[in-house]
Amino acid sequence: MKFELTRYNQNTTEQELLDDLKRVASDLGKSTVTMVEYDKSGKYSSSTIMKRFGGWNFALDKLGLEKSNHYQITDDELLQNIHSVWVKLGRQPRNKEMAKPISKYGANTYVTRFGSWMKALELFIEYVNNEVIATHKINETKIEIARKHQTKRDINWRLRFLVMRRDNFKCISCGRNPATDPQIILHVDHILAWDKGGETVYENLQTLCSVCNIGKSNLAFKEVE
Repeated sequence: MKFELTRYNQNTTEQELLDDLKRVASDLGKSTVTMVEYDKSGKYSSSTIMKRFGGWNFALDKLGLEKSNHYQITDDELLQNIHSVWVKLGRQPRNKEMAKPISKYGANTYVTRFGSWMKALELFIEYVNNEVIATHKINETKIEIARKHQTKRDINWRLRFLVMRRDNFKCISCGRNPATDPQIILHVDHILAWDKGGETVYENLQTLCSVCNIGKSNLAFKEVE
C-alpha cells in the first residue's frame, strides 16, 4: 500500500478562505490582518491563504483590506529580533517560539521574507559572524594615534550578541540571566572603559546584568573622586 501525505484544506474554496479572513478582520475590528493575527484566530492557516492567492497581501486586496505592513520591516530589524529572542531564551530559538510577547514578529514573517525559518537563522549567523571579522581587523591594525579611538563607543547589536553568546547569556559577575529570571536585563560593557582608551572590540567587552553594571559604574565614580 502506497503511503501518501495528507493534503489539508485542498477542498476549501477561495471564497471560504476569504470569508474566514474577513471574519477575523471583523472580530479584531481592524482594516488589515497580519499573518500572526490570522493564525491565532483563523479557521485555516496563513500559509494556505498565501499559497492559494499567491501572497498574503493579494488575499487582503481581494477583500479591500489594507495591505499588511510586514514588508516594510527591514532585514536588519528581523535579524535583530532573532538576537533579542535568543538572548531571552539563552539558546537558539525554535520557529514556534517566535511569537509575542517574546518576539515582535512571528515565524511566518521570516518564512515569507527568507524562504524558511532555517534560512533566516543561517543568514543571522552569517550576519553576526561578519562582525567577528570586522572587530578582528581592528585589533590587527598597527596604526597608533595618541588619544584617538579606532572604533565608535556605541556597541551594535551584532557585536552585543557575539559577546553575550561567548558569556553564555549570563552576567559574568553574578551569573544571573533572563532565561531563568525574566526581570534580568543584560548589558554589554567595556572592560577597559571607553573614556580610558578602551576600544569597542570583542576582546574588550563583557556581559553584565544591569545591577552589576550600575555597581561597576558607581565604583568607577568613587575612584575618580
